[in-house]
Order: sequence, then C-alpha cells, then structure tokens
Amino acid sequence: MTTTDNSARIAILGIFVADVAFLAPRLPKIGETIAGSGFAMGPGGKGSNQAVAAARAGGAVTFISKIGRDTFGDMALAAWAREGVTARAPQSDAAPTGAAFIYVNDQTGENAVIVYPGAAATLSPADVDEAAAVIEAARVFVTQLEQPVAAAQRGLEIARRAGVTTIFNPAPAEPVPEAIYGLCDYIVPNETEAAALTGLPVDTLDDARRVGDALLARGVGTALITLGGRGALFHNRDRSIHLPALSAGTVIDTTGAGDAFVGGFAAALARGEDPVAAARFGGAVAGIAVTRRGTAPAMPTRAEVDALLAKA
Repeated sequence: MTTTDNSARIAILGIFVADVAFLAPRLPKIGETIAGSGFAMGPGGKGSNQAVAAARAGGAVTFISKIGRDTFGDMALAAWAREGVTARAPQSDAAPTGAAFIYVNDQTGENAVIVYPGAAATLSPADVDEAAAVIEAARVFVTQLEQPVAAAQRGLEIARRAGVTTIFNPAPAEPVPEAIYGLCDYIVPNETEAAALTGLPVDTLDDARRVGDALLARGVGTALITLGGRGALFHNRDRSIHLPALSAGTVIDTTGAGDAFVGGFAAALARGEDPVAAARFGGAVAGIAVTRRGTAPAMPTRAEVDALLAKA
C-alpha cells in the first residue's frame, strides 16, 4: 500500500475517460477490418492518470473534473476511491462520462488515441472557481488541455495568486492564450507538443534547448520537455540538464507515459524535492509504467520508483 504524505498536497484539474484499448500490429485502413491481439478497458484520461500516478507516488491528491451519471462514471469513482484520490467531480445527468479509443502496436508499444471528454468538456472557469479553495490549499497545481483551455487558465490563475507551484502539461497540443505561459512555473510538453507550440523542430537535444528558450521567452519559469526514449530536458535560465531515460525493462505500452512523468514530478515537487531530482523521479515513474499495459493501472508505487532510482 502507498503511504500518503498529507503535507504533499496536489490539486489536479483534468478529465477522466474510460480507456478502451486494442492491441494490433497496425491501424486498419478506412473500410478495412483487421484482427487484434488483445483488448482491455480501464480508467484513463490525462488528468485522472496523473492523479493516480501522484497518489501512488505518495502525494495527497484532489482531482477536479466532471463525469456522467453512468457506468463509466461509476468506474471513475471506484478507481479514485481505490487509489486514495479525493474527487471533486460532480456527476452530470446531461452528458456522459468520457471515453478514449486507444490503439497500441503489439510489437513496439507505440500508440494512437482518440479522446471524447464527455461531461468534462463542459468544465468552465466558473466550475474551477468553485474549487478555488482546493487549489489554494495545495502545494502543487497541475492541469492539461483535454478540458477547455479557459478552465485550465483559470486554474493556473488561482494557483499563481495563491503562491502555489504550477505545472502545465499542454496536451493534446493546441494554441493557447499567450497569458498562460506567464502562469507556468513548469511547462511539460513532449516533443510533438513542444514543436506545435513553438513551430520549431525537436529532432536533437540542441533543438530541444532552442524550444526551451522560446518557451522561456514567453514567460515560462522552466521548460521540462519529455523526449521519449531519450529522456527529458530540464531547461531554465539557470540550468539546462539532460536527464537520460531510466529503463525498468522491456517497453510494451507507451500510452500514459507522459502522465506518469507529470504525476511523479508533481508528487516529488510537492514533498519538497529539488526540481531536477523531481524530474528524475518523474522519469523513473514513466520508465516503469511503459513496461506495463494500460494507463492508470500501470502507474508504480513510490517504493518501486525508489528501488529503480537506487539502481540507476
């Protein structure tokens, strides 16, 4: 069982979806049917995955969202209760809980995803205002872009006014108001998202540093760019450090790797670790998660992460 540090309070705004995952050698063409090699359904959604990752890593997590009053909503409530995540997620009678189609290549573990946010697509700044006390009481606030960007921005504004450390995971990539960048203590894009935000390639480590500089110029405190199998780049005005990926075994499913990284990073920051050490911890969380099937179910415990770091 994971031991929770109640002083390491984390508020996460995002969505829950039911992941419907199919294993196959490739995606079918339009009009084509192919045979799959596996199937699973379980809890997902970037924000919810990050909440589970942070909770298993020892954080005291409150998750802010909306879900439907339906079977998938029941799945969400059961998953959060099982993981020790406090849910602030009203149930809607007007909209269903979200769902995601996930294709996983059964040879490489690479994935493609279609997300329908469902009730969480109606999250508004007013909804976030109602959760302001939760955000203000946290040490770290995290949000992404699967819910409306206006809700994400309001959460970041509330956290910044309260002196709460902010982490923005701009995923899936989309244009965001320039004002958001100045609200980010940490922005955590992957290579694709970093390129989409800046219009710059991220083919090499030097490219990643140039992208980091572009994000800093927009007002970000630190750019933490995840680079898949190449690890991550921690980049700010004082330090630019490449953190190699940590291997915990054979990679079988990269779905949720970014969420694992963000959740682990948030948990380590919330308990007061140095930001570079926290990023290394997040990398270890992701390194373990990709050796398991699924998203939230693949997240490791803090003991597992500490064991991997001790061997690194």
